[in-house]
Amino acid sequence: MIKDNQKYFNRLQILLDALVIEASYFLSWLLKFKTSLFSHEGERLSFNTYMTVLLAIVPVYMLLYLAFHMYTSKRVQGRRLEIGNIIKANLIGIMLIWSALYILKEEHYSRVMLVLFFFMNVFLETSMRMAIRIILHLMRKSGKNMRHILLVGYSRAAEAYIDRIRTFPQWGYEIHGILDDNVKPGTDYNGAKVLGKIDILTELLEQNSLDEIAITLGLSEYSKLEKIVSLCERSGVHTQFVPDYHNIIPSSPYTEDLMGLPVVNIRHVPLSNTFNAVIKRIIDIIGSFCGIVVLSPLLLIISCLVKFTSKGPLIFKQERVGLHNEPFMMYKFRTMKVQDANEEKKAWTVKDDPRVTKIGRILRKTSLDELPQLFNILKGEMSIVGPRPERPFFVEKFKDEIPRYMVKHQVRPGLTGWAQVNGYRGDTSIKKRIDYDLYYIENWTLGLDIKIMFLTIFKGFINKNAY
Repeated sequence: MIKDNQKYFNRLQILLDALVIEASYFLSWLLKFKTSLFSHEGERLSFNTYMTVLLAIVPVYMLLYLAFHMYTSKRVQGRRLEIGNIIKANLIGIMLIWSALYILKEEHYSRVMLVLFFFMNVFLETSMRMAIRIILHLMRKSGKNMRHILLVGYSRAAEAYIDRIRTFPQWGYEIHGILDDNVKPGTDYNGAKVLGKIDILTELLEQNSLDEIAITLGLSEYSKLEKIVSLCERSGVHTQFVPDYHNIIPSSPYTEDLMGLPVVNIRHVPLSNTFNAVIKRIIDIIGSFCGIVVLSPLLLIISCLVKFTSKGPLIFKQERVGLHNEPFMMYKFRTMKVQDANEEKKAWTVKDDPRVTKIGRILRKTSLDELPQLFNILKGEMSIVGPRPERPFFVEKFKDEIPRYMVKHQVRPGLTGWAQVNGYRGDTSIKKRIDYDLYYIENWTLGLDIKIMFLTIFKGFINKNAY
């Protein structure tokens, strides 16, 4: 059965990882000391000494790979997540080695070789794991290494589960069918048929042809959950529970253990962690300060253009709603003719809006009008990356129309964000924008912030929806 094969596959993966680490280390040593590409700093230590260090490196890296979930089934771990975990594990590994050398006051061990080892190991480890994915994909296309699943319960959760399996056939899941007490046998959803009532589950389990049971009961049938789980546990078949309320909990729910009682937090916000918040704030302070200094000539040029081409103040200040629903004044270069404040608060900018100045149109298209928000970031009212802040009038409007809209105010608003780099700016779907904002809030990492900043440079400034 496939559920048994995973154990042996993981053992093989550990062996391959160990071989890759050893090969990367040896190749790095060869590049450093047996080619003319680098100076021979560190050559005072013998080959045997370097290889002895490897005896400590391999088990440490194995533990790091385990800690970063690198032995999770490839069915449930995407390629990008796996590559990200490889990079993170190797970064921490190099930092640990470097720290150990510093503590031991080892001056002769080559630091250049360590850097070579980092890049070599990341490259070879990624290549090896991508090759395994290709092999598994080809096997599954030919009908091998498939995982046979039975769904218990016809619900919204069951339909969502089936849709995802059909969308990603490379996962290697084969749906045996659905059991449900309220839906007529033979009913088909996206190629998955209802086989009968839940009572026949025992009979199907005894046939020993299933690898996994997915419990997808509707909310009204949760009274049957304990009995179904008990049946599945006795059979030894791997069981997973897909809640029918998945639309109100995050994709990676945060759980707490209250003396044996599991508690699922409806919203997990990584930035509520003090350490994460402090790290992000430090980056905001350094980033905004450096941005102001580096861009000061451009800020001066734009200031002159705005001031000398239209009457009115240089900076446009507008009330926005920020962290914890607190209002603040957000800064922009003025791009419109001066207008009545009460009218401005309630009006969207439209295409060919006569209120926008000629210089203002260029600034809006290139997002250069947003640069004064670097001062908002420095003051702590905004962050470099985060959901875009909205005016109080529209916050009041959207919080009643769009579910979970107010969740975005659990973090600082940003100069750029996940929604913006994915094209949801200006006159685009507010609901889609909130979906991207919620993904960012629930899945925040420092790496995601760096990715968004990088994407902003290449496709975040030019805004085709800006009027």
